[in-house]
Amino acid sequence: MSHQATCRKAQVASRRWLALSIQMALLGMPCALHAQATDSSAASTRTQTPGKSKASSTTVGQSASSKVVNLNTIVVSAQKREQQVLDVPAAITALSGDFLKQYGITSMDDLGRYVPGVQVQVQSPNTPSLSIRGVTIDDTAANTPSRVSVFQDGVDISSQSGSIVALYDMADVEVLRGPQGTLFGRAAESGAFALNSNRPNDTTSGGFTAQAGNYGSYLFTGYFNAPISSSVDTRVAVYDNSHDGYIANTEGGRLDGADTKAIRASLHIKLDGNSFYDIIASYERDAPPGTDFRSALPNVYGSTNIYGEASLYGGNELGVRRKITGLTGLGSFVINDDWTLSSTTGLRRYDSDENFNASGTQAPVLQFGNSQGEHQLSQELRMNYDSGGRFTGFFGVDFFYENGHQTVPFTTNESSLLTAITPLVKQLAQSLDGGKYLGLVDDVFGNPSLLTANYQPNLSQTKFPVLGIPLNPDESEGYTNRGSSRSYEFFADGTFHVTDQFDLTAGLRATHEQIWAGYEVYNATGKNAAVIGPAFAELGELLGVGPLGLDGVTAPNDIFAPTHGLLTNATSTNSVVGRLIGSYHINDDTNTYVSVSRGRRPEDLTFNVNAAPALGYTKTILPAEILMNYEAGIKGSADQGKFAYDVSAYYYRYTNFQSQVYQNAQYITVNSGRATAPGIETSLQEAFTPNFNVFLNAAYEHARYGSPAAGTPAEDDFDGDHLRLAPDVTAAVGMNWSIPLNNDYLGYVRPSYTWRSKTWFEDGGATETFTQGAYGLLNLRIGVTFDRNRWDVGLFANNLSNKKYLIDAGNTGAQFDLPTYIPGPPRTYGVSISGHF
Repeated sequence: MSHQATCRKAQVASRRWLALSIQMALLGMPCALHAQATDSSAASTRTQTPGKSKASSTTVGQSASSKVVNLNTIVVSAQKREQQVLDVPAAITALSGDFLKQYGITSMDDLGRYVPGVQVQVQSPNTPSLSIRGVTIDDTAANTPSRVSVFQDGVDISSQSGSIVALYDMADVEVLRGPQGTLFGRAAESGAFALNSNRPNDTTSGGFTAQAGNYGSYLFTGYFNAPISSSVDTRVAVYDNSHDGYIANTEGGRLDGADTKAIRASLHIKLDGNSFYDIIASYERDAPPGTDFRSALPNVYGSTNIYGEASLYGGNELGVRRKITGLTGLGSFVINDDWTLSSTTGLRRYDSDENFNASGTQAPVLQFGNSQGEHQLSQELRMNYDSGGRFTGFFGVDFFYENGHQTVPFTTNESSLLTAITPLVKQLAQSLDGGKYLGLVDDVFGNPSLLTANYQPNLSQTKFPVLGIPLNPDESEGYTNRGSSRSYEFFADGTFHVTDQFDLTAGLRATHEQIWAGYEVYNATGKNAAVIGPAFAELGELLGVGPLGLDGVTAPNDIFAPTHGLLTNATSTNSVVGRLIGSYHINDDTNTYVSVSRGRRPEDLTFNVNAAPALGYTKTILPAEILMNYEAGIKGSADQGKFAYDVSAYYYRYTNFQSQVYQNAQYITVNSGRATAPGIETSLQEAFTPNFNVFLNAAYEHARYGSPAAGTPAEDDFDGDHLRLAPDVTAAVGMNWSIPLNNDYLGYVRPSYTWRSKTWFEDGGATETFTQGAYGLLNLRIGVTFDRNRWDVGLFANNLSNKKYLIDAGNTGAQFDLPTYIPGPPRTYGVSISGHF
């Protein structure tokens, strides 16, 4: 659109009043309408991404002593070509590498607090939850499709258990809200994260950051960049982050800790003309201690404080071991002045193994594992067209293949398990024949306590009541799910500049996908054989009331209904998603747009294993979840670029909304009918002086279930209820104040405050038990730079007020009447030093 900029300049003076009016109006908005932060205070070092348009790839950096500060100059690649944020007709937050460093953002859960409409919750690296505009994906099964796409250097890494990676040596992070299937593929139903690392360049340079703090925390990240020859540049970056864990476990070790090591090596190969090829190899290893799933039952000291010491059976054996390896190839080949061919190749593999205590107690009740693995291959070829005229666009093809598995072993001491499920047995008895057997169950099972009077595990019950069968202290069973998908896609997207001010953008992506899923329960046998499940079956026959148990007959197991072999399901689908956008540039500084887009989550292959053997199982292909998004927005700048704003309003309308419920001793995906999520997202950023700027960031969303699908059981009818991890209001505010001390020293103060309204942790939101009330977190970074900004020494504190809050509640234990709660990190603090040359 460079040819249109000249035409627009003649109109700037006559319309300047409009931008200034918007500035004043937005500054007067109530604090509920805060803003996303977009920092562009330093130049991007990322090499031009394949397929970018011929717009400038240079960003002018602004030092603290600059006479003019421009907040709206960061260059993004959200639409597969380089553009200023102002020119992208979509809701996008672009955080530069400098912004991430200034506010200490090195993880995706930190990132989520600064982006409007986004929630990132990480129970462990193996089990994250990603939410954009109120819609969450946190099912880690290998055969479950995603809703939110994560791209690392152009490659899809959206598989749930492999999508959380360390953020180090980053050029920028771009978060696009709303369906992005046209640009980012099938997994981007509700939005996408694009994580872009710094690429090699032809300078010899390097840098590092080191931190040390309480809880034995340690962080080191650094890079070294150098040319190997006139045509080859290289860059190596490393990351090492660990802390001991915020919570002491009386049974051994600590909980909620961190231990991540990563390395990334890149080559930039210059070819003829402006063509190039980048090769990026990466490796990450995560080995944190266990997650603090905290029961409301007393610990070994009798304390029920869920923020105090924990007593989790398993001790040092709890934790995660995860490895991720990746190899990426990014090519840009100039064909002529108008056409460029880009290629993106990705190879990726991850393997993880986790042990966790789902009961949150010192009793060996619910000990689970989560072992996962996946490998994937992807290849995209894209032809990009830009002649400098009125049309700019691209088209291409994409192939994606993934194959994964998840194994979930379960072990228990049946003495503890039987005690724990007694309340559920009484509920079952009450429902049989008007409760006529409730008295008998009371007489047989009594009212046992999971813990003894001195808060130790109660293992006194060694035989199954009435039948007298010895209980197994080491029962073991489990299940495995498998999934693979193979997709072939054609996509096209283009922008036609109808007039000097009005642009029309349209795009579509057609997908043919082959999906396969498998599910198998491995039974408790031999020395690990189950007693409780078969005993309930026998007891039911003696009483003449049919199936008894946690969810009917699970024999020969305690909790998982047997599959009697591998169950499989498969389908082949064709689909189309797309977008249509009209954008109107009021002037060089102000852009408005309206859009409609369609997102799609692929069909879900489910298995509902009936507990009663005679009923067998049912396998279902749930219809694809469809999202229609209607959106309007305005973004721009004023006061010579010192003030930047972005406001978007949207309406999400889902059909065939997929949610998870617990049935027949397993989580299954069901069609919950409709859901809606209208909302508004805003951003404001103001550089009051070259040394003082602030940002405001906020979103309001009303994410609720709608009318259920036909035949939905009453207990799964969530009509009008909240969606999981979807607070109505999120906000963040921050300040960056640079204080000249003398000609060489510059002090800085960078406070930030993030806030969330009440959050529901379970789909349906019917129970107040599993919620977190509104809360805010205050962070602060202060320090000094010197030697022409080459050195930075500072202090940092996160959660400065030591606010106590939860990041999740309910969890697996809630299905056994043992809900658990996961506390958020307490106050952390330390010292940091950075240097570069």
